[in-house]
Amino acid sequence: MLDPGATVLDVGCGSGQPIAACLAGHGHRVVGVDSSPEMIALFRANLPGEAAEVADMRSLSLGSRFSGLIAWDSLFHLAPDEQRLMFPVFRSHALPGAPLLFTSGPACGEAIGTLQGEPLYHASLGPGEYRLLLGRNGFDVVAHVAEDPDCGGHTVWLARRR
Repeated sequence: MLDPGATVLDVGCGSGQPIAACLAGHGHRVVGVDSSPEMIALFRANLPGEAAEVADMRSLSLGSRFSGLIAWDSLFHLAPDEQRLMFPVFRSHALPGAPLLFTSGPACGEAIGTLQGEPLYHASLGPGEYRLLLGRNGFDVVAHVAEDPDCGGHTVWLARRR
């Protein structure tokens, strides 16, 4: 869904592996944002030719629009009310026709998981609410697969900005 050489905003980019690296490897420009200075340092080391900055996704205002947006394994670390506020942020950073790819939980709820032995918060809205928020913010759902077995069990959303 991306034109050759498109610029993609990676919201909650982490280290840039594997998503941003894959996009850059296909000739796209990537702008990574993450609230963790350590993750941005890893992103810059892994993708030295790409832009990255420390920023909180909840207050993101880059003053630019992008040909694509991705929030892979990042949005669901926000509380439900904070997730709801992200859809206007996505809208303000998306050019018309831009795809938005993000992951969520399969159903409404909150859970505490672990990452390397440390507690890790996860939350999800219900699929109906995600569809409503996308629609209200100018996105049409292209695809939604709950717990996709071909994608490591991730619940994946693909939408396109009108």
